[in-house]
Amino acid sequence: MGAALGMVLCLSACAELPKNVERPVSTALESPVDTPLALLVKQRREAAATRFDSGFLLVDGPPAAYGSRLALAQGAQKTLDLQYYSIHADASTAHLLRAVRDAARRGVRVRILLDDFHSTGRDAVVMYLAFEPNIEMRMFNPLAGARTSTLSRLVNSIDDASRIQQRMHNKLFIADNILGVTGGRNLGDAYFGKAANANFVDLDVLVAGRVVQDLSRSFDAYWNNERAYPVESLVKREELEKIRADAKAAAERERSTPEEQQADEGDGTKADPHGPRWDRQPMDLRTASFIWAPAAVMVDKPAKIPSDRSTATASERKAPGVEIPSGKGRTSGKARSGALQVAVNAAADGDTVVEGLLQLIGLAKKDLLIISPYFVPGPDMKQAFAAALARGVRIRVLTNSLASNDAPVAHVGYARHREELLKMGVELYELRSEQAGLGSAFGSTGSSGAPGESRSMLHSKGLVMDGQWVVVGSMNLDLRSQLQNTEIAVLIRSDELARVATEKIEIVMRQGSWHVGEKDDGLVWHAPEGSGLKDATTEPDASPSLRLMLKLFGPLAPDTLL
Repeated sequence: MGAALGMVLCLSACAELPKNVERPVSTALESPVDTPLALLVKQRREAAATRFDSGFLLVDGPPAAYGSRLALAQGAQKTLDLQYYSIHADASTAHLLRAVRDAARRGVRVRILLDDFHSTGRDAVVMYLAFEPNIEMRMFNPLAGARTSTLSRLVNSIDDASRIQQRMHNKLFIADNILGVTGGRNLGDAYFGKAANANFVDLDVLVAGRVVQDLSRSFDAYWNNERAYPVESLVKREELEKIRADAKAAAERERSTPEEQQADEGDGTKADPHGPRWDRQPMDLRTASFIWAPAAVMVDKPAKIPSDRSTATASERKAPGVEIPSGKGRTSGKARSGALQVAVNAAADGDTVVEGLLQLIGLAKKDLLIISPYFVPGPDMKQAFAAALARGVRIRVLTNSLASNDAPVAHVGYARHREELLKMGVELYELRSEQAGLGSAFGSTGSSGAPGESRSMLHSKGLVMDGQWVVVGSMNLDLRSQLQNTEIAVLIRSDELARVATEKIEIVMRQGSWHVGEKDDGLVWHAPEGSGLKDATTEPDASPSLRLMLKLFGPLAPDTLL
């Protein structure tokens, strides 16, 4: 064992990222006016008889989340741009990426930008798309080392830990520069309600019209950045073929019936032998009920993640500031209302997307509703909350309970601030991990499609302010999103969208979450409405061993790393 580890250390020490990499510059094409998707958006806007040129539809359940992306992949005629933190090589993603590949084969230009951290082992199979005609794929902020070993890649990067812990967390799926999806979801079974044991409760927004061009400009900034490495510069096709063959063989060994063995996805993922289900159906975009409203995109600049330390400029070593992408400057666009411009100016004063949101919170007058699965409030956030509370603003936060958190150690960074937040007047709700009956809200489902059959984990990221403003994005309200990871969000001024979002969030708070309160000798978790459960005086649904482990080791983890 010691000899094997020594060999890994030796081999990884020799690995390094390639130098003088060619990165041909490319940008989003002008929004077409004659493609089916462009004509559809035009028709939907004319039917709404609106003066606004950007439309929005909250995508709040697995069928819609998957179906919207599948519809974009199948409907694209000119371009597809995908930007994600992680893409898992599983059945849901295999079918979706097959639609992306088919688009490329009918002449669509496809660009895929993926953060490099999780693309090891079986999940490296998705990189094989880089060798398909009409598909370019780049890996952002890569780790050096063999794709077969997570350990060797991490060990190899020990001397560059500050860079590798900063990740591209943005999530975009854009078709023809006219329709796109952004929000909290990565691509994988657990994000589309198909994992057997645990699924994420998530939220996206389907975006149409002008604001998609701003999303595309943000994509271009990352795509053409020196931190984006073409797949071909990092891994050979032969290595990916071996990884794919190994993954396929492992998947075949896992299959228990002859029918499953015949249901081969061809890329090492397990197919559904029972034929099409909801995850195979595209959304009917012709019936999409868009809410048309003024909006703006907030996105961290790529240089928030520094380049190689030896070549980084002084400006790159500093937080570069949140960017409001626009071809004509901040005040451009017919849809910019005066109120939106004030909000945009406030957000643009922040150094990052999260800090921009804290500036936006400074405009709150009545009510602030926050969803953040990983909620670790730093000094700036607590100061923003205190100022808002002093103005009479009601603040409610929905986050994960210890039992529903897929990264339990991150819960420590929230729990250590919990009593202080309650004393300030912040209202706290923690998602119950087993939450039958919430299908009407965020639509979390188990692998069979029935609500509540698997553990639920909150992954939605958003904000509703004063019943007028909605923010949906990739960011958590924690120090990692604020200071390290790059993020993207859409800021929308719409009473109607705010009402819809508030109703959905409040259902989860009432019926699927523990309401945390104070009592004389500590905290109390009030049971969800109608659950029949008793109130709890310790972290509900969490095992004693998990509570003990976090109590012992949690204090050793600083907030900035959670």
